[in-house]
Amino acid sequence: QVQLVESGGGLVQAGGSLRLSCTASGGTFSFYTMDWFRQAPGKEREFVATITRGGGSTNYADSVKGRFTTSRDNAKNTVYLQMNSLKPEDTAVYYCAARLPSGDYRYWGQGTQVTVSS
Repeated sequence: QVQLVESGGGLVQAGGSLRLSCTASGGTFSFYTMDWFRQAPGKEREFVATITRGGGSTNYADSVKGRFTTSRDNAKNTVYLQMNSLKPEDTAVYYCAARLPSGDYRYWGQGTQVTVSS
């Protein structure tokens, strides 16, 4: 059983930066592709970013491309989401998720709130 715990959320002004962390315990972290999602109030959850098991490949939603960067440190069982040039529309609860090679999502974190003020 893998537990994912996000941290690093908070309140920031537009144009600012935050770095989210998602730390795994209880399993083999490097086995999973790690994804980031977010959900704003009244909206559906949306994909933000993904990073492959070894960290060699990443992909991003168009809405965050060029502003957000995901990385991982398998030795620390942690994946990161560096968010720069934040906009009010980035306000949401951010979740990390562990994805199996089959594509199924096996584990989710509890989420961390990011609020960007204008």
